[in-house]
Amino acid sequence: MGTPDARPLSGGPRTTDVVVIGAGQAGLSAAYHLRRSGFEPGRDFVVLDHAPAPGGAWQFRWPTLTYAKVHGMHALPGMELTGADPERPSSEVIGEYFTRYEETFDLRVRRPVDVRAVREGAGGRLTVETSAGDWSARAVISATGTWDRPFWPRHPGQETFRGRQLHTAQYPGPEEFAGQRVVVVGGGTSGVQHLLEIAPYAAETTWVTRREPAFREGPFDESDGRAAVALVDERVRRGLPPQSVVSVTGLPVTEAVRRGREDGVLNRLPMFDRITPDGVAWDDGRRIDADVILWATGFRASVAHLAPLRLREPGGGIRVENTRAVRDRRVHLVGYGPSASTIGANRAGRAAVREIRQLLAGRPALVG
Repeated sequence: MGTPDARPLSGGPRTTDVVVIGAGQAGLSAAYHLRRSGFEPGRDFVVLDHAPAPGGAWQFRWPTLTYAKVHGMHALPGMELTGADPERPSSEVIGEYFTRYEETFDLRVRRPVDVRAVREGAGGRLTVETSAGDWSARAVISATGTWDRPFWPRHPGQETFRGRQLHTAQYPGPEEFAGQRVVVVGGGTSGVQHLLEIAPYAAETTWVTRREPAFREGPFDESDGRAAVALVDERVRRGLPPQSVVSVTGLPVTEAVRRGREDGVLNRLPMFDRITPDGVAWDDGRRIDADVILWATGFRASVAHLAPLRLREPGGGIRVENTRAVRDRRVHLVGYGPSASTIGANRAGRAAVREIRQLLAGRPALVG
């Protein structure tokens, strides 16, 4: 398939068939299916990860997010996650699991490597520019997720606030908010988890969301899951920025959520109109003093490295069919849009490899 040992040709970029960018759930799934299809790691494909250790974005999660609280973690293909202590931090459990996975399947992930850009290269190839030098590839699987691109909404007066502002990506755990007045912004799972954790420590908590939170009572079966994924997939097919799958499934009512609603912790207020030096305010005259504003406002797809290829549609997103970028069949996005869930990432990794095999079979490798 690729050039032996992915050696640079004539002093240029190292050559390989496929570059996988990212070693989270989606990237490892893609690497597994590449290896299973006969691609040799380190020669026919390389996996580049900017994180310091195995574990994807999970390694950066706050310590109180235990494995028992993880929202639907699905095992990677070929190896189950068994015997995990539900009370251990998910960052540790999943970090160790990903480490075993990489070693078991000899995926040879290169880290830390920052991918700066993917550009058109010579001879129909793509050039992947990184902090560790360049690679020339026939196809690219982008599995970069969202963790590196937290979304911070802008509001009038934000720069005047004298307290602390932080995002879910920086959340340290609840103890740090002891005795403080905390405003949590955001109607997703993270916002709910933050509130339930912080409330016993804080002097006061306030929950603010742009829309009325959608709580989901009762079971969530396979047909519900397919319907939710279809809604996200429709946006991606239209070239719109993807929503998370969780955003269309609603918030599951667990026993902890039920207690939080009964205790008033999850009593939601509509979005404030402005931020003041001492808190937040509404145009109807309501004001709430705060020491902290915690923005649990989600993340956006981390795809800036693909900008030189001009894949975005007028709607702002990258239009994807299955996993393939419509504007460039050499580029696949896994863990993007409908495949952002853990089970979706596994399926997307397999689908991307299937299409890449067809692509490479139809166009002989170019060597310089």
